[in-house]
Amino acid sequence: MKTNGRSHPIDRFSRRTNSVIEQSLLGLGILMIGVVAAQVFFRYVLNHSLFWSEELARYILVWLTFLGASVAYRRGTHPRIDLFVSRFGSRGARAIHVGAHLVAGAFFSMLVIYGAQFAYFVRLQISPALQIPKWIVMLVLPISGMVMILHAVAAIVSGFREHTS
Repeated sequence: MKTNGRSHPIDRFSRRTNSVIEQSLLGLGILMIGVVAAQVFFRYVLNHSLFWSEELARYILVWLTFLGASVAYRRGTHPRIDLFVSRFGSRGARAIHVGAHLVAGAFFSMLVIYGAQFAYFVRLQISPALQIPKWIVMLVLPISGMVMILHAVAAIVSGFREHTS
């Protein structure tokens, strides 16, 4: 990721973006815990249900899932098979590295395109309990796709820099 002690600007931007998302995930996780705990308290202690809490928790979970996937991609913690990569040497490893991130980038592009189309499709729908537009919830699809494309580009650039230095 670094050559001559300096990282590439794309990698720095990817790292900063990932840091902001990690902080957002912390906030969303705490919010979800609070919402679910309040629902349990209201339902079992006060015998009164918060009708909106299940819907909010579900929407938070959607955002946690997609943003969390982008963090996992940046960290390289998604499952992968490295058994074959070590047998191809430096040039082969670089080609596999770039190819894998290009294929992933293609999938992420589909997430952006179809996620944006889906968010547009539900733009007029309002959630039943919270009364918020559903496109706000579905906006996480193209956002997470764009973030993962950024991470893929950063991984490709970093891979080239590591293998050529």
